[in-house]
Amino acid sequence: MSRPVHKSASLPERGYILNYLGSLLWVIGLCMYLPLVPYFIFDDRVRHHLSILTFVLPATGCILLGLLVQKRTTFRTPSLRGAMVITALGWILAGLAGAIPFMIGLDKSFFDAFFEAVSGFTTTGITVFEGLDTMPRSILFWRSFMQWLGGLGILTFFLAVSFRGGSAAAALFSAEGHKIDISRPVPGIFNTLKILWAIYSFFTLVSVVLFLLGGMDLFDAINHACTCISTGGFSTHDESLGYYAAHGFSHAVFLEYVTIFIMLAGGTNFLVHYKVLTGRPAALFNSFEMKWYWAILAGTVSLIMLNHFSHPVAQAPQADLDPGRVFRETLFQVSSMLTSTGYLTVDIQSPFFPVLSKQLFMILMVIGGCVGSTAGGIKVLRFGILVRLFHTQLRRIGNPRLAVIPVVVSGKIISDAELQRIAALCWSWLLLIVLGAALTAAWSDLDPWQSFSGMASAVGNMGPFYFPVHKMASLHWSIKLTYTFGMLAGRLEIIPLACLISRSSWR
Repeated sequence: MSRPVHKSASLPERGYILNYLGSLLWVIGLCMYLPLVPYFIFDDRVRHHLSILTFVLPATGCILLGLLVQKRTTFRTPSLRGAMVITALGWILAGLAGAIPFMIGLDKSFFDAFFEAVSGFTTTGITVFEGLDTMPRSILFWRSFMQWLGGLGILTFFLAVSFRGGSAAAALFSAEGHKIDISRPVPGIFNTLKILWAIYSFFTLVSVVLFLLGGMDLFDAINHACTCISTGGFSTHDESLGYYAAHGFSHAVFLEYVTIFIMLAGGTNFLVHYKVLTGRPAALFNSFEMKWYWAILAGTVSLIMLNHFSHPVAQAPQADLDPGRVFRETLFQVSSMLTSTGYLTVDIQSPFFPVLSKQLFMILMVIGGCVGSTAGGIKVLRFGILVRLFHTQLRRIGNPRLAVIPVVVSGKIISDAELQRIAALCWSWLLLIVLGAALTAAWSDLDPWQSFSGMASAVGNMGPFYFPVHKMASLHWSIKLTYTFGMLAGRLEIIPLACLISRSSWR
């Protein structure tokens, strides 16, 4: 009896994947024209000798190529595995397209430009660019706008602007979103997308207004609004949000508290925002995940403040002993790390944060924000479930072997299949960090602590790390490519990338 032969799928059978990618490409191309607004307003052609082709050439190319591919391929609803492949390829394609302006306008290498673009779209915020204060405004805006596009997901933006709904949208939304069961605010995937982007846009506008009230100019306010609610962390200044206090802005403290508020909003499940905006403010505090969210925030702030005052630095400025300032700087940095935004007002490498504080920041890099938010990390909900699982295991020890003691969260039993998915994802997450840290140590002169911080920041979509930006820019291209993979894996929660490189996906 002969065995069945598994044949590779032909191009027409996989053409629908190209159809989605072509559609996504022309949408990105349209977005790439938007930086021309600051290009002309701030006269980047004269001030920075930046050619208009920096954006026109890749934007036009993306639109024409995308429309051509879309026209020559067929559309159909993807399978779950096909949706995973589309998602992985879509994010890689976005990174490649987004890198072209950096290569043309700043003469950056492919690896640096691709790294920066992926860091933007995945809202990681790690940068290999220096001299932001003197960089062309159109380039700075493109960096910020990429983070805004990636905040809720590139494919969710594509689905929203292309008015695609139904089962195809549901498959892509599931593939790009968090790999855990979460409810939707309303029935219908397109209605859900409209609500999510409406809330996201609302917070963006509120951010712009608040930043303007704090003394930012309009350009800075728009850029920081894009990178704050998206929990991305790109800034228009090398000193990040610390620029305003360092340069004597009269409302610098107000700006810091506003930023804390917006970062925490970005790190909160957008379903919670929907409930609050529809008259249910108790949703901010009464769910399992939100209780953990606020507990982690308050607990970490308390520990770091205690650590700061119990380890005074010799000849430290008097301001470092002011409880009000220490509280503000600690709350800012903990909020920035927990939500994976990555803004800085005080360098996390500085003596202001003793060793325990630095260790706590590393833990926050792994945990991240809430499910259904723009934040990175394994998510607070999964962390809480794992803690609950450990507690349940302890309870089982003291009960008969046949006793059924399930893991219960918010009155709902977490299935064994869900627990296995969470455990597998968290294990994969930690394995990626270890492997990336090992490669970093092997191909650089960074110490173990710095090596771990770099990959943890990439996989957690965080931004800060324990070595200078100049050092990051000078790392070997293989390390940058590893971090780029880590950023994509962290943003897509590993599974789509695993499907992309799986042989069974292409049979």
